Amino acid sequence: MIVCKSPAEIQKMRLANALVAEILGELRALVAPGITTCDLDVVAEKRIREAGAVPAFKGYLGYPATLCASINNAVVHGIPSKRALVEGDIVSLDMGVVCDGYYGDSAVTVGVGVVSDEANQLLRVTQEALDRAIECVRVGGRVSDLGHAVQVHVEAHGFSIVREFVGHGIGTKLHEDPQVPNYGDPGHGPRLQEGMVLAIEPMVNVGKPAVQILDDHWTAVTKDGSLSAHFEHSVAVSAEGPVVLSRPMEMANVPFVTQEFVNRSQAS
Repeated sequence: MIVCKSPAEIQKMRLANALVAEILGELRALVAPGITTCDLDVVAEKRIREAGAVPAFKGYLGYPATLCASINNAVVHGIPSKRALVEGDIVSLDMGVVCDGYYGDSAVTVGVGVVSDEANQLLRVTQEALDRAIECVRVGGRVSDLGHAVQVHVEAHGFSIVREFVGHGIGTKLHEDPQVPNYGDPGHGPRLQEGMVLAIEPMVNVGKPAVQILDDHWTAVTKDGSLSAHFEHSVAVSAEGPVVLSRPMEMANVPFVTQEFVNRSQAS
């Protein structure tokens, strides 16, 4: 069942996601040769708890850490380790929080020092694919419009889309309906309605799309060993267009919802 959020709920989700954005910004600044993903995980959990929130991932289906940190050919769900990052690595930092009963979720992929031209292009194209999907978040559109926008952009640059993992609705649960694939034809799936919130997260490989799960039962890696990137934003559907909740507060110059939506919610 797809749950459309009220203005008050959207506001709570904005605060949760703003915390995610703030902490991811801090972690991104810490990424450098010599630091470990365990170091980053410790910082992430400390900052979340200092803010009065709870890590969303730690303990979720048994996941052991606050942060998902996926290096190079790891696609998603990489468990933080004592492996030091080295010049030329890329690392996906995926983090969620629970704040006042609502979830925030976002991810970025960061280069460590100077990275290859191929890695730079992968990061750029994946970020652009996310931006193109966000542009499709409009009332009356279809969920598949987002995935189609991602797929067209990614494949035009010679990269591939991971099929096994998809985006999702988000709210009082980390994973809600609908699923949001990063591929497919436009014009299919549920219609987008004001108050829906979607976690949109392209996962893009330099090589082929196939992935496999490591023996830790969490880390997904590319089967061919190629680099992979992952970017994610939590986005609310409003009558005025997409509202990216997981941006820093100072960047949030778009109203959460229209006054008409507030009036309808109060009347119902």
